[in-house]
Amino acid sequence: MFWLTCPEHVKAVSRLEAAGWIKRLAEEAETDPDLRTMLRRSHQSYARERGRFIPGAEAWGGVGGSADGIKCLHAHYAWFLAGGADPIGAWVSERLHELPEPVHYERPGRRVAAIDLGTNSIRLLVARWTEPSAEDAGPNEDTNGELVDLSRDMVITRIGEGVDRTHRIAPLALQRTVAVLARYCRQARALDAERIHLTATSAVRDATNREELAAAVLKHTGEEMEVLSGTAEAATSFRGATWHLADDPRAIDAGARPPYLVVDIGGGSTEFVMGELEPSASISTQLGSVRLTERFVRHDPPAYDDLAAMESAIEEGLREVEEVVPVAEAGTLVAVAGTSTTVQAISLGLDEYDPERLHRTVLSRMDAERVATLLADLTTAERAAIPSMAPGRADVIPAGAALLASAMRRWGFDQALVSETDILDGLALRLLGGDEPAG
Repeated sequence: MFWLTCPEHVKAVSRLEAAGWIKRLAEEAETDPDLRTMLRRSHQSYARERGRFIPGAEAWGGVGGSADGIKCLHAHYAWFLAGGADPIGAWVSERLHELPEPVHYERPGRRVAAIDLGTNSIRLLVARWTEPSAEDAGPNEDTNGELVDLSRDMVITRIGEGVDRTHRIAPLALQRTVAVLARYCRQARALDAERIHLTATSAVRDATNREELAAAVLKHTGEEMEVLSGTAEAATSFRGATWHLADDPRAIDAGARPPYLVVDIGGGSTEFVMGELEPSASISTQLGSVRLTERFVRHDPPAYDDLAAMESAIEEGLREVEEVVPVAEAGTLVAVAGTSTTVQAISLGLDEYDPERLHRTVLSRMDAERVATLLADLTTAERAAIPSMAPGRADVIPAGAALLASAMRRWGFDQALVSETDILDGLALRLLGGDEPAG
């Protein structure tokens, strides 16, 4: 993990190594106790981050495979760019920024970082807005540019653990979340984001003790935490899910047509929002995967009674949706967020989670129901062993999968268009456009 791959940057850092800087920095670390301490902590945090993806891999060493010292400037710089608090990577970054010319050319554009703090996960998008060339520009300035991903990340910290019952954020959940937030902010600054903005959704909306979280967000991002209303969450998700949807060849091949019904299955809530270019109707429901699991699942795997009670709650929630959103008029169901993309990954039999292979692909109702049944029959440990399952999602995904399958079945959708773009992209577009929150 965290190896430097940009050829131009590899050459630039190689010139620093050739000038003898590994030895000189290593000697400095031997005589400077503060640098030595920071370097040791960097190795430890690097190993922990690798262990998040590969059980037992913490024992493989730290940055560049070392337990201490300095082995490779490329690896230290890559870890710094990934959000590591690495003093050597920071030093390399400063040297590269001092060069008279950029290390490599890229089309100029503003950079922002959007952070989505959901009930189950905290996610980061660092993106660059690239203006179109004169010959590519069209009459609609809002859709001419390109949002280029510089980094996407997701960690399940479950800040909403127990919030449905206690209406309070648990101390350990807060600690887990703030630790990831700090790394995200380091990563965003290393990638030269001009703004870092965090929006929080269902669990934080419901929590009565969010002051400590708000203080941590202000400290790390430099901006106030924004708690989205259900309406604003739906509108932001719709904007991200439908961005360039009408002219995407994958969506066209799938027969996608407006109006679009976007279903954003979260941990604490699920948003249903319909429209063409803009939302025309929306509702935020209490049908989140974490909330449903905490309320109804008492066995592992879920007992028939657990599933029946959960299905009854889902059906009641979908009836409430129908009172607000004219779902029968929708031309395309667009399913976003981790539940839907993971269900599709399992349906396709992917040997790892691959966003490029998943984005704007078609999930049939038959496959959605098949995967939902499979997940309900497995234990949490068996679900966790599925190659495309994100760490921390295995215990709650049966509820989310049941919701997706139920919505498709109840409303007669034979297929859903699965989208990797969602509320994160909508937030980034809003930051770049200077828009106010959507309600």
